[in-house]
Amino acid sequence: MERPAWAPRSIDISVPSVARMYDYYLGGSHNFEVDRQAARRAMGSIPGLPKIMQANRAFMRRAVRYAVGQGVTQFLDIGSGIPTFGSVHEVARAAGPDARVMYVDHDPVAVAHSQAVLADDELADVLAADLRRPEEILTSHQVTRLIDLNRPVALLLVAILHFVEDADDPYGAVARLRDALAPGSLLVLTHASYEHIPLPPERAGGAVGVYEDIRNPLIMRSREDIARFFEGYDMVEPGLVPLVEWRPDTAPEDEDPYGSSGYAGVGRTA
Repeated sequence: MERPAWAPRSIDISVPSVARMYDYYLGGSHNFEVDRQAARRAMGSIPGLPKIMQANRAFMRRAVRYAVGQGVTQFLDIGSGIPTFGSVHEVARAAGPDARVMYVDHDPVAVAHSQAVLADDELADVLAADLRRPEEILTSHQVTRLIDLNRPVALLLVAILHFVEDADDPYGAVARLRDALAPGSLLVLTHASYEHIPLPPERAGGAVGVYEDIRNPLIMRSREDIARFFEGYDMVEPGLVPLVEWRPDTAPEDEDPYGSSGYAGVGRTA
């Protein structure tokens, strides 16, 4: 397999990557055949996976615009993935030109691409780090240089927590990040769930099996379990709802049924 110029030498391009599969679902070009094969296997069980990912990105853009409208112009995007059209810094800058964006990901391809995209951007940066070690994120030079934790921050955990198993204490990691944020900060979150997928759970479970096979288990949590991530936050209306129902730009009933798969919500610290 030939290694593209944009692929860091350190990565194994024979192993599928969640970030590159996500890029493929969104129609991006920074993925390998091994990623496309895994993604197509998952789509064999949930054909609407690209629609779910598009709905996820559309929610993220609405939430970023909401944050800027509330005067929050600092963004900490953990599990940011490979930059695609309509990334956080583009959406935030369109609403507020001084917006600062710190991307964090542990996938080396995502980090390398972000570095290339942000090379000349003084108000955005990327950090190679893992959500499961929040202290490393909060104390890193990149974060402390760019983000003032004494002022409100929008913490984005978009389509990331369902890749953190309970054994790795995702609730503890989210609580540690929350405790580091100033009052008036926001938590912007999406999470996969069997609820609202327009398929029987046993059929959708085939896609979950693909992620287990590539050693990135996809943890499908209930609405109740997802709501626990918002402990210590006041929910912004309309609360924790299916992706397309959070402050939609168009009528949710006009959207693809797969757009309701998974939950989205925004919380604010008191």
